[in-house]
Amino acid sequence: MAAVEILYRVDQESGYADVLLGGRLPDFAPADRRLITRMVLGTIAWQGRLDFELAHLTGRKLAGIQPEALAIMRIGLFQLRHLDRIPQHAVVDTAVSIAKRIPKARDASGFINAVMRRATRETAPLPVREKNEKSYLAVAYSHPRWMVERFVDWFGVADAERLMTANNDAAPNVIRLNLARGSRAEIIEKLSADGFEIGAPGRAPETIVLNGAPRFESSGYRDGLFHAQSEASQMAARMLAPKAGATVVDCASAPGGKATHLAEMVGERGRVIAVDFNFKGLRNARELARRLRHRNVEFVCTDLTAGAPFAGSSVEYVLLDAPCTGLGTLREHPEIKWRLKPTDPARMAAIQSRMLEHAAAIVRPGGAIVYSVCSIAPEEGENVVDEFLARHPDFEIDRAVAGRDEFRDVIDARGFMKTRPDVGGLDGFFAARLIRRQA
Repeated sequence: MAAVEILYRVDQESGYADVLLGGRLPDFAPADRRLITRMVLGTIAWQGRLDFELAHLTGRKLAGIQPEALAIMRIGLFQLRHLDRIPQHAVVDTAVSIAKRIPKARDASGFINAVMRRATRETAPLPVREKNEKSYLAVAYSHPRWMVERFVDWFGVADAERLMTANNDAAPNVIRLNLARGSRAEIIEKLSADGFEIGAPGRAPETIVLNGAPRFESSGYRDGLFHAQSEASQMAARMLAPKAGATVVDCASAPGGKATHLAEMVGERGRVIAVDFNFKGLRNARELARRLRHRNVEFVCTDLTAGAPFAGSSVEYVLLDAPCTGLGTLREHPEIKWRLKPTDPARMAAIQSRMLEHAAAIVRPGGAIVYSVCSIAPEEGENVVDEFLARHPDFEIDRAVAGRDEFRDVIDARGFMKTRPDVGGLDGFFAARLIRRQA
């Protein structure tokens, strides 16, 4: 029932699955949380292929089906095709039972029963690859056709298939330890006592990959011992590498993950100025800083596309993790791929270019700025940096980053960090560390 409600709100109210899950999961036992999360994110990830098959099974256009009924059939079909531990008859019975409990879907319960039973007996044939490869790939890997075309143009067919396969998988559960609250070993010991399933270490001392979901009801969470944050996201702050005691400006800081990471890195004598146009996002960042016990973060609400509220050439370290399409985070946010338009990467690139222009203006000679986006679109990554460097010969790419162990395998020949979920399991990020030459 909860999973169907979340799917409905994502589809009909433009909600975000991770936010909606966060509001509902505390009501369930850990095992049920994992199943609900898998069903919700998996159904959204595979929505394109599920809808292709449902159109065949129903014999009608899905736009004419009552939305709650469609959500029930999508999640039921996802279970039939991807969760083989659940008996087929149980999936069908559950779908009908849920429909009868939802007033708007009650009249469709017989229809849902017939479609789900048919789904246990037959599958819809995929488009013939030899006739139209892009159409086949779009259905087979459940991505919009325009996105398939871009991936093939950027990476080639074989890599595009691997990327789309990875996009439909569950993302690893990664946390960042707050080493300002204790040593790595001490924090791991406390989290283990809280029931955390500690898995593999990450690239950095503060990075841990969990074997299960983080426990947000734990004492470790309340005590600020960790923050849930993807490894690639953590790497953007680590690429900046501010010195202890330094002042850092985080130019698009909401919801605060990187700002608090930087606060830990510069230490109590350092200072982080967290800037964002989103007041609610800044408020969330402030709450995060409080939970993690960082008292060295200040918050400024301003629109960086219009200018930076700091003196020019005055700051040694600047981070601009710019707003973007999120094309590198489809595992965590699968609804993104059904909402993005083909024009969005270029639209975002124009915003990113203005923000980089204003953020870089406050970097002092000898200082550094990291520009990053959680996107794999060249328009939002290297193109933005290349155009900026063409206008500003006083900046150059810091190629020394490639010599650091944690970055060695993700830095390309030009000095850009590029990660993808199908290559090493990291979210898709682009990042570049630029140095302003001494006058």
